Amino acid sequence: MRQWIALSLLCMSTLLLPVTASAACQSPVKFGALTWESGQFISGVLKYIVEDGYECAVEEVPGAGPALETALAQDDIQVIGEQWVGRSPIMEQAIAQDKVAVIGDTLKGGATQGWYVPKYVLEENPGLRSYQDLPKYAHLFEDPEDPGSARFMNCPSGWTCEVFNTRLLKNTGLDGVFNNAHPGTGAALDAEISSAFEQHKPLLFYYWQPTGLMAKYDFAALEFPAHDDACWQDLLRADGSADCVSGFPVSPLGIAVSTPFIASHPALVDVFNNVQFSADALNGAILEMSENKRSGEEQALVFLREHPDVWRTWVTDEAATNLAAQLGISLTGAAANDSTIAHDDGINNHAFGLASSFPSWSLETPLNNTLASVVKNYGEVFRTISTLALTYLLLPIERLLTIMPPWLLILLVTVLGWFAVRKVWFALACGAGLFLIGAFGLWGALIDTFALLIVSVLVTVVIGIPIGIAMSGSKILRKIVTPILDVMQTMPSFVYLIPVLMLFGIGKVPALFATVIYALPPLIRLTTLGITQVDHEMIEAGRSFGSTHRQLLIWIKLPQALPSIMAGINQAVMMSLSMVVLASMIGAPGLGEDVLQSIQTLNIGQGLQAGTAIVIVAIIIDRITQAFGQGKRARQQTIDAGKRPIG
Repeated sequence: MRQWIALSLLCMSTLLLPVTASAACQSPVKFGALTWESGQFISGVLKYIVEDGYECAVEEVPGAGPALETALAQDDIQVIGEQWVGRSPIMEQAIAQDKVAVIGDTLKGGATQGWYVPKYVLEENPGLRSYQDLPKYAHLFEDPEDPGSARFMNCPSGWTCEVFNTRLLKNTGLDGVFNNAHPGTGAALDAEISSAFEQHKPLLFYYWQPTGLMAKYDFAALEFPAHDDACWQDLLRADGSADCVSGFPVSPLGIAVSTPFIASHPALVDVFNNVQFSADALNGAILEMSENKRSGEEQALVFLREHPDVWRTWVTDEAATNLAAQLGISLTGAAANDSTIAHDDGINNHAFGLASSFPSWSLETPLNNTLASVVKNYGEVFRTISTLALTYLLLPIERLLTIMPPWLLILLVTVLGWFAVRKVWFALACGAGLFLIGAFGLWGALIDTFALLIVSVLVTVVIGIPIGIAMSGSKILRKIVTPILDVMQTMPSFVYLIPVLMLFGIGKVPALFATVIYALPPLIRLTTLGITQVDHEMIEAGRSFGSTHRQLLIWIKLPQALPSIMAGINQAVMMSLSMVVLASMIGAPGLGEDVLQSIQTLNIGQGLQAGTAIVIVAIIIDRITQAFGQGKRARQQTIDAGKRPIG
């Protein structure tokens, strides 16, 4: 028996030996999973070359930009497929310590960046050519959230470009004319730009290439002075002091690799040094990837099949032959034999999730086309609604909270806390908690969060309670509305952020609507539940005294259902507060913006401070609304307990 086992192991090792010997890598090559389109596409091309051309196993490790750069410096990953040279302090430090190197010249001519407006804006305003002309044309770029001021669309908070754009606004003196708007995420910035172009609206924004939007729309760059490297290095620092203005550098685009990877994979390093795309080819690939809703790997597969004349010069002849065989093409671009194509179809099915096993019933394209049509044809209507919501709801409450001295707001919350719970320690804790938030330097963010929270809860109550009352009296309406509420509660919040963002633009209004959608279901359900559970005998007693349906509702049903309704309001408030971080992703200011920025910059201290502030606000609001939501008897017991002497 042992002889048979030994013989079997020997045979298996014999079979496996050629595979191991033919592989160029002893361990998997780990790529950082990039979140932007050009990085996903380039990484996809590199992974196919490494895996199919050089027979190396590859893995992809997700993470934010700073996290991936830190992992690369520690050799936890080996490759970041797209790296802008001279943009990241983490990378610059790792390069200086000889832990990381940026190799190759991925984009011919380098990556460009700048301040842009749509080309039609320049055509309609011939005098606008330079950043110096912006004050004269500021009225074109009106800020919907601050009528009378203009708006500059910056990068998301935490990005390097956000720092130097903010410094440029200050050094050019434009910060007195233009508000510095932060979209929250790169996708939100893209959505705002696309929406402006579709509606033929003016917009001043920062952007860069390679990107798909550069190929899709006509961007016109505003003129700046020639690039001054000394000035630019100071602009990259948030605490820089130089009062200078510089044009934007052309940044080389390379592939970041760890130093141990260079020593252990010289063949792959040679490939990475050879990889290069033209600007038109890369922008076109990204646009095609976006419009066809492909992943970076899927678009890379299309590129490799259609352009063997480009990539075959990057690799050795043997690797080119291997890769062509896996792609199912000849090195001239023609289709390979039937058996190879069949093998390729197997690879394609695997890459595309075995889609051929099912009928194609996707609603993706019709829904996207419908949204684009609505934005183009009715965008003005939705922007009018956005303006009205800002003018008559959000901005008045925000101004009221802003002009109120901090000590007065702290005092009001302290008194409200005592009146709700009737416990001195809780009232003092409320005041101390708000004081701590101010001491953290987050008072302005707290005011923004309070304003959005107050308006969203008011709108939720105005809409939710009447719907709940109507549902309590109609079984048919309950059957219709309940599935809609199920969808609203279970649908990921990110899904309805997309159309709301496209329709209403970046800022507080889309955050308001997204928050209301998220917070409505529990209030409607609990209002319906509270009214339907009112004692039937009490209702009959009211009818026996001749009460009308309205009198029954006002004097019997609603008072009896009040604890349930208040519980619904409590849940609506807490769910609205939970949307704070998500709202920051579409440009809504507040405590969530600091949380998002801390994630993007790996600033643990900032994240803990902002998170602590959100926890304090949540506890205060939860305890106060719970206390007011108690029935009269339970509330009186709470008050009596608060009066009882300690000990």
